[in-house]
Formats: sequence, structure tokens, C-alpha cells
Amino acid sequence: MRVLVTGGAGFIGSAVCRHLLVDLGAKVLNVDKLTYAANLNSLASIARHVAYQGVVADVCDPASVDEAFAGFQPEAVIHLAAESHVDRSINGSAAFIETNVVGTHRLLEAALKYWRNAPRSIKDRFRFLHVSTDEVFGSLGADGLFCETTPYDPSSPYSASKAASDHLVLAWHRTYGLPTLISNCSNNYGPYQFPEKLIPLVILNALEGRPLPVYGTGSNVRDWLHVEDHARALLLILAKGSVGATYNVGGRNEQTNLAVVEQICALMDGFRPGGQPHRKLITFVVDRPGHDQRYAIDATKIETQLGWRAQETFATGLEKTVRWYLDNAAWWQPLRQGVYGGERLGLIASALAAGTGT
Repeated sequence: MRVLVTGGAGFIGSAVCRHLLVDLGAKVLNVDKLTYAANLNSLASIARHVAYQGVVADVCDPASVDEAFAGFQPEAVIHLAAESHVDRSINGSAAFIETNVVGTHRLLEAALKYWRNAPRSIKDRFRFLHVSTDEVFGSLGADGLFCETTPYDPSSPYSASKAASDHLVLAWHRTYGLPTLISNCSNNYGPYQFPEKLIPLVILNALEGRPLPVYGTGSNVRDWLHVEDHARALLLILAKGSVGATYNVGGRNEQTNLAVVEQICALMDGFRPGGQPHRKLITFVVDRPGHDQRYAIDATKIETQLGWRAQETFATGLEKTVRWYLDNAAWWQPLRQGVYGGERLGLIASALAAGTGT
């Protein structure tokens, strides 16, 4: 099987590429623009694999995308290329609209043209899997879960851009017959995650004795999904999912943000004890604008129809993740020193001017 992966040098994308090669024996073409969040070191274990190819290209460039389809002749596409950090979308939304909306449109157009002209041996098997987020559904109250029929209600520029891309993918299936699938996942964590996200940021700040920022009161709830479990789910959706369907992928691991930070502190106390408990470093900061209170995924559909189950509990997955960052400074140190040093993102200038920022 030949699979074209967009954004394969990113956090989730690199996990997908590794599983495609190691677990499925697939041939992979990774199309990645190599933005700040991409890291070729995340693909070091497969970079020289005979079935792996990588090309530096932007999904917004039609010529590059057409060339990738024509040269590789994929039987499937897994579309992961996206700007993904909510805080960055608050400070600069343009890149999110360009990559997540325009890029998805151009990829769909290229896929449709390729699929229409493909030989029957490819056309009958071809699938386009678009990977999205539970943030498109907005915020939950204290009860309830997101399911595949939950109405869209995005709150941030990031989630709005992903909602738009989801709608485009569904429309290209309904209007043109392109055999698409959509997945909406909960918060991912695990090895190789860029350290602007909560879990790696807290691990590395704790390691360096720096403040551990918690937005608001820390009461916001997220459903955590280990990236390796997510990669396995995506490959199962690609292989067995119903064309035109959407599948929600969640770990059934709801945690408040404060509880996540406290559990990291407890692990760090055991792995790297210092002069005081790491929880003393917890610092409550002004909340993120438009911060959704709670996300939680109902994964019943993928569990019952496709037989997927998350293998990691939050406790087992978090311990593995903390250990990985402690053991792989060579991966993250260049990022902390040259790309992102842990500074606060996503504050609106007017809030800072009013004295409510930190």
C-alpha cells in the first residue's frame, strides 16, 4: 500500500509514518513544509527505510501537490498538515486559514483530479483521511460527550479553521464522490511533541526549575489520547472505515489541566528530586481568551464498529512521556534554545495593556 502523508514530520504525523512502515509494511511519501513544529529528527528511525520518501513541499502549492500525486501514485492520503496551536492562532490567524483551509482545499482538488484519472486498481481502493480535532465542537458543560453528530461550535481561530476544513472534506465527498473519511481526536500527548504544548512544556520547565504556568484556575478539562494509540486508530480508520464517515477518537482520560500538571510534578519528584516538591513551581496565569471549559470524546463508534481501544491509560502514558523527555534531551534542547524557549503565547494585547497579563 502506498500512502501519501501530509505533515509527516510533525508530532502525530511522525507517529503515523512510523506505524505505517513498521506495522503495516506500507510505502510512505511524507509531504511536509517543515515549519517550526516539524522535526526530521522525529523520523530518524525510519529515514533510511527503503519504503520511505520525504519531500519538502507546501500543501498550498498546487504544482508541488500535483507532482507528489503523479510521481508517487498513492492508494491513500492521510492529511495531517496543519497549524495546530491555539495560542498561536490567537496572535496570528492568517497562517491557520492559509494552511488549514486553503491548504486542505488545494489538497482535495489535487486528490480529486488524481482519483478521477487513476487506474481502476487504485481508484477502487483510494481513500482520503482528513485528521481533525474535537475542538471544532466547542465547549462541553459538566456532563455529556462529543459524538460524531455533535453540532460544530468552534471558539478559537484554530478550531474555526479546522471546522472549515472538515466541511470542505465532507462536501468533496458528497458533491464529487471523493472517497473521504474524517477523524476528530481529543488532546494528544507523548514523545516528539513540540514543547509549546502543555505536557512537554511543564516537563521541561519542571526540569529547569522554571514556573509551571496554569491558565485560570486550572479547572479546564481535556480528554487525553496517547499519540501511539491515535496513530493506530488512524490506520484502522483508513483500512476499515466507511467511506464518507466520521470517527471520534478519544482516550477516555478526562483530566483537569491542574491535575495534569500535578501528576507531572509527582513524577518529576520521583525521577528528578530537587530541593522542594515540583508543585511549588505551579503558577496560575491569566486565562486563554475564549478558553473552552471541557472536551470529552465518546469513542463508542470506533470502538464498536472498528474494534479500536486505547492501550494507554493516562497514568501509564504520562509516565512513559515524562521518561522519554528526560531521556531525549538531544531531541528537545535545540528547540528550547533556538525555536521556542517556553514564553507565553496567545495573550491579547489589550489584556496586557490593562494589566491582566503576566
